Amino acid sequence: MLEVSQRGHAMPLSPYRRLTPYADAAKQRGVHVYHLNIGQPDIETPPTMLAAVQQANIRVLEYSPAAGFPSYRRALASYYQQVGVSVTPEDILVTTGGSEAIFFALMSCLNPGDELIIPEPFYGAYTAFSVATDVRIVPVTSRMADGFALPPIEEFERRITPRTKALLLCTPNNPTGYVYSREELEQLKDLCVRHNLYLLSDEAYREFCYDSDFVSALHLSGADDHIVVLDTISKRYSACGARIGAFVTKNKALQQTAFKFAQMRVSPPGLAQVLAEAALELPDTYFDHTKAEYQARRDLMVRRLRAMPGVSCPVPGGAFYVMAHLPVDDCDRFCQWLLESFSYEDQTVMLSPASGFYANKSLGQQQVRMAYVLNCDALDKALTCLEQALAVYPGREVPVAEAALDQSA
Repeated sequence: MLEVSQRGHAMPLSPYRRLTPYADAAKQRGVHVYHLNIGQPDIETPPTMLAAVQQANIRVLEYSPAAGFPSYRRALASYYQQVGVSVTPEDILVTTGGSEAIFFALMSCLNPGDELIIPEPFYGAYTAFSVATDVRIVPVTSRMADGFALPPIEEFERRITPRTKALLLCTPNNPTGYVYSREELEQLKDLCVRHNLYLLSDEAYREFCYDSDFVSALHLSGADDHIVVLDTISKRYSACGARIGAFVTKNKALQQTAFKFAQMRVSPPGLAQVLAEAALELPDTYFDHTKAEYQARRDLMVRRLRAMPGVSCPVPGGAFYVMAHLPVDDCDRFCQWLLESFSYEDQTVMLSPASGFYANKSLGQQQVRMAYVLNCDALDKALTCLEQALAVYPGREVPVAEAALDQSA
């Protein structure tokens, strides 16, 4: 009997797409679904980026170089230099989205069976990449009560073994929205230098920090050979479908190793690089509007959530996600119920259960990740759906104060 691979059995479903069949079924019933489950912004992709592709004088769409077009790498190096990261085009490998940058990093930095330390909750796809590369994730749990700040550095040090080869961080963080401070990054850098580990820094949301300045791992000194930045244009320019990212490191041996994996897939998308290069000609003021828009959405979401009985959440400092505690028995069950059994004025909302963002699934049992990627009007309606759903959900946990009122009635 033919069987699929053990790796295939172990590969998890996406925590933000797993419930898509239920959302599709709800839409077929005529229910409007507000998608807060995935980081797909509704902000318009800059028209000049699309125009660059439409107006490109291309007669034959050839392979691009395996490392990406030289002109794009030069422009990207200039972009990094403008944000205080001193790199050259030779330090940059253009990838097919940030996902490929993550894959190249794990394949280049770790051997099968090696260990990768990650603060949890973490981006759900990290689990899939660890399965694909036969790398073991070792989590260090951050707490909602602390705003998902970096746990004490001693907790990281205690988890280091002879198999530990790297530490992976996402800042601003997906799914928590936490922005790691320079002090926290310096602690991690010193740890990696002390134990001869790689520091992999996923910086997809660099432009979206609302309450503090962004600090890149490459802003840190004295650890160039240890640091790899994983990047993407997907969220920066609302161009998720372009699939253009970057693997950035000053470690020459590591860059050459990643280049061999890049040759394996031949080349990154050519037309998408044309689009991405045009993005780097946008004025410096481009991000002023998008950042202000996301901050307004964040403030609306946090305000509405905190007004709902039994719901709590920290204020995320960056990216466009909120992790919230809901007064329900099980968020996996609740999120499926929202799509299968609930509607309010023929509308419902799709959320991501937080279990998919933890190595220990029980830790996220009463948490969800919500992406504030819809305009404020749509977001307000989606949150009204959530508020109404929480009031009637059969597995709702009654807050203590409300329970006391019920008993006295």
